[in-house]
Amino acid sequence: MGQDSSLLGTAESLTLAPVSGIGVLDKSVAVLRAASAEPATLADLCSRTGLPRATAHRLAVGLEVHGLLSRDGDGLWRPGSALRELAASTVDTLVETAAMVLPRLREITGESVQLYRREGDHRICIAAAEPPSGLRDTVPVGTRLPMTAGSGAKVLAAWDEAHPESAFSTRTLAEVRKRGWAQSAGEREAGVASVSAPVRNPRGEVIAAISVSGPIDRMGRRPGARWAADLLQAAEALQRRM
Repeated sequence: MGQDSSLLGTAESLTLAPVSGIGVLDKSVAVLRAASAEPATLADLCSRTGLPRATAHRLAVGLEVHGLLSRDGDGLWRPGSALRELAASTVDTLVETAAMVLPRLREITGESVQLYRREGDHRICIAAAEPPSGLRDTVPVGTRLPMTAGSGAKVLAAWDEAHPESAFSTRTLAEVRKRGWAQSAGEREAGVASVSAPVRNPRGEVIAAISVSGPIDRMGRRPGARWAADLLQAAEALQRRM
């Protein structure tokens, strides 16, 4: 079968990692990722992937047929039910490990504890442990937060070579890397302070940020002074268990 001429001339405009070398597959995955970042119009799919309009539409419709994408009432493309079913059947070692480590950190600090993973311009809460009572900074699992504020965002940005552009200054990120952790007070939300540390995979790559957050009145404007050591120990425990 001949090569689809509508797919020619677009490879250089795509940022695909990794690239399989199978053009249609790589472009389909690019469309899937573009719609997964946040609900997307057809124009959004084109701008995020660099694909021509006709190609992006054809691939999106094909993914919709297989349930990997769907369209809501406003015509926006978003992840489909089949994608969620596949994700649910996948064992996430990091999340499983967090279930053993986060509760202990919550007990030590008495504050809310979260684990974040970066997805494009957002960080996603993939695990959390909340204190049973008292004033809390509740971040439900699945919450999407922008990569523009908060200690968790600083940590994920500081070691992310795939996204060199950042809302934080070069100096700020250099300080985070030097300390090995980040803190914030009133950045993501007024009255909330947090401190975060990186979680690494066996290759030493930062794959997540573990955070402790709570009211500034309790945690102070420099929460790292109080909780950074315990947070780093929790991050190390996550890494050992993985």
